[in-house]
Amino acid sequence: MVLASVPVWAARQTVLLDGQWEVAEGTMEARPTVFEHVVPVPGLVDMAKPGFVVVGSRVKVPGREAFWYRRTFRLDGPLPTVARLKIGKAAYGSRVWLNGVLVGEHLPSFTPGWFDVAPALRGGGALNELIVRVGADRDAVPKHVPSGWDFEKSRYIPGIFDSVELILSESPYVVRVQCAPDIRRGAVRVQATLRHTGPPAIIRARFTVREAASGKVVGRAESGLLAFQDGDERTIEVVVSIRNPQLWSPETPFLYELVAETGRDTLVTRFGLREFRFEPQTGRAYLNGRPRFLRGSNVTLYRFFEDAERKDRPWREDWVRRLHRRFKQMHWDTLRYCIGFPPELWYRIADEEGFLIQDEFPIWGLDKQPEALLVEELVREYTEWMQERWNHPSVVIWDAQNETRTEVTGQAIQRVRHLDLSNRPWDNGWGPPQEPGDCYESHPYLFSNPNFRLSGLAHVSGRPTGNPAPNCYTNAIILNEYGWLWLNRDGTPTTLTRQVYANLLGTNATPAQRRYLYARYLAALTEFWRAHRACAGVLHFCGLGYSRPDGQTSDHWIDLEQLTFEPEFYRYVRDAFAPVGLMIAHWAETLAPGQTCSVPVAVINDLDRLWAGRVQFRLLQNGQPLHQQVRPLSVEPLGSNGLIFNCAVPVTPGQYQFEATLLQRGAEPVRSLRDFELLSPAQQRARFGLAVGKPVRASSSVTRNGVEYAAEYAVDGHPGTRWSSEFSDPQWLAVDLGEVAVISRVELVWEAAYARSYAIQVSVDGTSWTDVFKTDEGKGGTEVVRFAPIAARWVRVYGTRRGTPFGYSLWELRVFE
Repeated sequence: MVLASVPVWAARQTVLLDGQWEVAEGTMEARPTVFEHVVPVPGLVDMAKPGFVVVGSRVKVPGREAFWYRRTFRLDGPLPTVARLKIGKAAYGSRVWLNGVLVGEHLPSFTPGWFDVAPALRGGGALNELIVRVGADRDAVPKHVPSGWDFEKSRYIPGIFDSVELILSESPYVVRVQCAPDIRRGAVRVQATLRHTGPPAIIRARFTVREAASGKVVGRAESGLLAFQDGDERTIEVVVSIRNPQLWSPETPFLYELVAETGRDTLVTRFGLREFRFEPQTGRAYLNGRPRFLRGSNVTLYRFFEDAERKDRPWREDWVRRLHRRFKQMHWDTLRYCIGFPPELWYRIADEEGFLIQDEFPIWGLDKQPEALLVEELVREYTEWMQERWNHPSVVIWDAQNETRTEVTGQAIQRVRHLDLSNRPWDNGWGPPQEPGDCYESHPYLFSNPNFRLSGLAHVSGRPTGNPAPNCYTNAIILNEYGWLWLNRDGTPTTLTRQVYANLLGTNATPAQRRYLYARYLAALTEFWRAHRACAGVLHFCGLGYSRPDGQTSDHWIDLEQLTFEPEFYRYVRDAFAPVGLMIAHWAETLAPGQTCSVPVAVINDLDRLWAGRVQFRLLQNGQPLHQQVRPLSVEPLGSNGLIFNCAVPVTPGQYQFEATLLQRGAEPVRSLRDFELLSPAQQRARFGLAVGKPVRASSSVTRNGVEYAAEYAVDGHPGTRWSSEFSDPQWLAVDLGEVAVISRVELVWEAAYARSYAIQVSVDGTSWTDVFKTDEGKGGTEVVRFAPIAARWVRVYGTRRGTPFGYSLWELRVFE
C-alpha cells in the first residue's frame, strides 16, 4: 500500500505505484475474486510468487485470457483538481479500473497509457483500489495493433513492464513539453502543451533551464498572459537562451533540466544540447555539426525477456548501468534498441552514460507481415512513442521497423515526422527511406551462405546492400546487423550457424575452437565494414539477446550478473572497434611457398584530432615472429591512410599469420590478424581441385538488380560469388580443365536454386559427352558425386529439371582426381 500526503495546494506530486502488486489469471471479462499471487511492477508475469504455469508459451492455457493486477493505496488530505495515471508499458494492452470505475483502455503494448482518474480517486486517507487487466498473450489485442511479433521468440510474456505513476496537480497543467536544442544560438526551443479543467483562469507560463548536476540556473523565459476556459488546450512556444552552453555528446554527456510552470503545475524534464543528422552528400552522420562515425551494437531486450537467466535484471538500475558501461569498454558509442523499447530507465541511463540510440519500433515481418498494419494505428502509436522519448538526447534515430517489406510504415513516418522539432532522421527498415536525410538500413549477412569464407571478402563491395529495397537516394548507410556466426553462450552453434561451423571447423570442433573462430571472423568483418568508410555506422549484432538450444541468435556473455564477456570476443572484437583502427586488407587463405606478398594495411581515425604513431607489421608462426617491420604513419582527423608491407613468405608449407599493430605512446596497442596456409601445388590440387580459375562455358547466365551471376563465378574459388542460369530447362555449365586428367569426383555447392534432375558429363574435346553420373533426386546443398576414374578434359553439369521455380545456381563446381 502507498500512503502519500497531498497538501491543500501542490504544484505537482508524482506518486510512484511501483512495487509488489497482487495478480491473478482469468478471462478478459470476469474479474477474479481472489488474488493469490504477487508480482513486481515493473516486471513480467513470470516473476509472480507463487509462479503461474507456462507463462508466455504459444500453447494456450485453458481459461487464461488475461492477467489481472491489483494494488491499493491511500492519499492523505484533500485531492487536487487533476489526477492522471500513467502506465509506462503493459503487454498486451491495458484496461484500468479505479475503485470499481472503468477509467479507460490502452491497447498498444509498447507506448505509455494515460488515464484520467480524478473522478474515481479518493482522498482523505480513504482506500483506493487500482485494477489493471493485461492480455495473457498477443491475441488479446486486435490484429491491427502491433504486438511485437518476432520470428525468433518462443515466448511472449505479458506484464506491466514499466513504471506506474499517479500524477497530481492543479490546473492549468502541463500535458507535455518538447525541448529542441539550437546549438548555434546556445538556446533551446520549448514547445509546451497546456490543458485546463475548471473555472476560467489567466496565467503566465514560466520556463527555467538549470544544469541537471549542479542545479545552477542558466536561463529563463516566460509566455505572455494566457486565458483558459474549462476544457481548453493550447500549445505555446518560447526560446530559452542558455548561459555558457555545454553540448551533450557520448564523451561529455552534459544534461540540463527544463522546469515548466503554470503557477498551478510544474513539470521537470531533462534534455541535452545536441543536434544529429545524416548528410546524403557525404553519407556521414553529423553530431553537433561535426562528422561522426558510429560504432556500436544491438540490444534485443524482448528476446532477453524470455532468457532463462533474465530474472529482474532489466529493471535493476545498477545492472543496466553496468551493462552500458561494459558496452563503452568495447569502444561502442551507439546502440540500437532493437525490435522493441526497453523500460524508460534505460533511456535515462543512456543519456547519462553517453550513448547514441537508434530506437526501433517492434515490427518485424520480412516478406510476410504477421500483423495487419494500418497507417492510422501506426500514426497513433508513433506519436505516443515520440512524445515519450523526444527530450532524450541519447535518442538520435527513430526506427520505424525491422526488415519488413511494407509501404505502411513509410506512410506513417510522413504523417508524424513534423512533430519532432529536432527533425531526427528515420530508419524505415526494408521500406524505402522517406527523405534524403534519412538512413538506409543494411544487414549484409555474408555467412548466411554457409559456404562463405573470409577469402570471399576480396570480392565483396565495401558499400553494403543487405536490404531488398534499393538505396535510391544514396542515403547514409547504417550497417546495424552483420555476421551470421552466432554461438550460444555455451559455445554451441545456433540453429542458423550449425552448417557454418561444420563447414569451417568440422563437426567435432570444441566450444573453445568455435569461440576463437567466431571472435576472429567477427573482428575481420568489423574491420572490413569500418575500413571502407562507406557506412555512417557499423553496429554489431548483438550485445544483449538470449541463449537457448533451439535459438537462432545470441550474445557474448559468459556471466550475466557480473557482465563478463566471452574472453576471445573481448580480446579481438574490441580492437576491431577501436576509434583508431586498422585492417590487414589481405584475404587469401592459402599462398604458395616462397612467394613475395604485398600486404596492404588500412588505418582509420574516428577521432576529431590527428593521430600519429607507428604501424608494426610481423609474419608469425606459432606466435613467433619470422619477419618484422615498423613504419611511422599519421592519419588526419576522421580520415584514413595506409601502408603496404612487402614480405617473402617461407618455403615450408604450414600455418602462418600476418599481424599489424598500431603503436602510440600512452595508448593501448590495436591489432589486426590474418591467418593463411602455405600449400604446395599438390596440396592445392587435393584441397581445391582442378577447376579453379579454368575457362567455362554455360547455356546462359543472368543479371538481377545490377548483380551479374556469370559462369566463371562457379570456378573462381570464392564462395561468395555464384553462377545462375536463366529460369528454364535444360541448362548446363561446362569447365575446361586445360588438359586431360584422370578424375573421379565432382563437388557441387548449390545455392537455393538447385537441380532436381541432372547429369555429370565428361569429354576430351568439349563436343562429345559421356554421362558418368545421373540422378532425378538431387537434394541441393553440397553434393559430392563419385564415379569410376576416367580421363577427361571437360566436365559438364547438365540440368534437366529444376528444384525451384528459379534457375540453376552454383556457388562452386569442383573437380578432383
